[in-house]
Amino acid sequence: MTSRLLLDDGTEFVGRAVAAPVAAVGEVVFTTCMTGYQEILTDPSFAGQIVVFTYPLIGNYGVNADDIESDRIQVNGVVMRELCEEPRNWRSGMGLGQYLEEKGVPGIAGVDTRALTRRLRTEGVMMGAMGTENLADLKRRIAEAPRYSEVDYVRQVSSPVVRPWPEAADATGPNIALVDYGVKYNICRSLAALGCRLTIFPCTATADDVMGIKPDAVVLSPGPGDPALLGYALGAVRDLTGKLPIFGICLGHQLFAHAFGGTTFKLRFGHRGGNHPVKDLTTGGVAITSQNHGYAVDRDSLAGTGFDVTHENVNDGTVEGMRHRELPIQTVQFHPEASPGPRDTGHLFRTFLEQVA
Repeated sequence: MTSRLLLDDGTEFVGRAVAAPVAAVGEVVFTTCMTGYQEILTDPSFAGQIVVFTYPLIGNYGVNADDIESDRIQVNGVVMRELCEEPRNWRSGMGLGQYLEEKGVPGIAGVDTRALTRRLRTEGVMMGAMGTENLADLKRRIAEAPRYSEVDYVRQVSSPVVRPWPEAADATGPNIALVDYGVKYNICRSLAALGCRLTIFPCTATADDVMGIKPDAVVLSPGPGDPALLGYALGAVRDLTGKLPIFGICLGHQLFAHAFGGTTFKLRFGHRGGNHPVKDLTTGGVAITSQNHGYAVDRDSLAGTGFDVTHENVNDGTVEGMRHRELPIQTVQFHPEASPGPRDTGHLFRTFLEQVA
C-alpha cells in the first residue's frame, strides 16, 4: 500500500506502508545511527517526532525484549529506505515491522531518505504528516497539529509516581535521586551497575520531595522538547543547588543553564546519532558520543552564571558540557550511558560519584 510523508513546506516523499496502517504527525528529524534502532524508537527524547533513519537498511537484527529504553515506543512514525523483512540474529524475538505493528506505530519504507535528509539539513527540521491518506488530508493534519516547540512532552513521558529502580533494590552504594524528564533505562542500568541505590521522581517533584529520601546525589535526566517550556522544573533545580552533587544529562544540562540565567536555542537540524565528536576542553581529548537533542545552550548567555564550558562539539562548536566553579554541579549535553565509542564517556558516571561523600 502506498504511503506518503508530507513536509510542512509541501515536499512529498512516497514509499510503501509498513506496520500499523495509521497516520502520524510530528516534527520530522533524522538520526545518523547505524545500529540501535530499537533504542531509538523507545527513547523518550524522540516523543512527538517522526524519525528518519539515514542508514539504508533497518531491522536486520530484529527486535528483542532487552534493548528498550522505556516502557513503549516513543516516536510518532518511522521512515526508512529499506526494511529488513527477515532478520537474522540469535537475540531476535520478532521483526521490526511486526514490532511496529503490534505497538500501533506507522512506518514507511522505500523512501529516498538521502534526499529527505538533505532537505532537512538545508531547510531545518519541520513538521510533517505520514500515512496512506491523500495529500489534502495530510496537509490538514499538519495545519491542525500544534508546533513541536509549543508542547510540553516531558509531562507525557515522565514517571507519574516516585518509584525505585528494581535492579538496584539490593544495592548498598550511594543513594541517588533521579528526576525523570524522560529518562532512558540505560542511565538507570549504568548507575545500578556502579552499585547505586536509585529512586526515580516525576518531573514535577519539588526539592523537598527529592530531599525526603536523604539522597547522596541527584541526577537530572534527558528528555524531549524545548527546555524553555519547563519553568515548573526550575524551582526544584534551584532549590537543590548547593545541597549535594548534581549531574545534568542532555535536557538536565539545558535546565541548569536556564536555572542560572542562561538560555538555549533551537538547532537547525539537531544532533541525533552515535557518531558526534566532542572535545573535552580540560584534557584536549576527543570522544565519540551518542546524542539526541534539538536545542543547545547559548555559550554567550553563560557569562555571570558561574559555569565554565568543559566540552564542546567538534563539528559546530556548540556547548556539550559545563561545570560550576563553586558548586558540585557538572553537566553534559550528550549521553554517557550510550556506547558508540564504545565506552568513551561512561567514566563520567564514576567521576560524578567520586563527589559523593
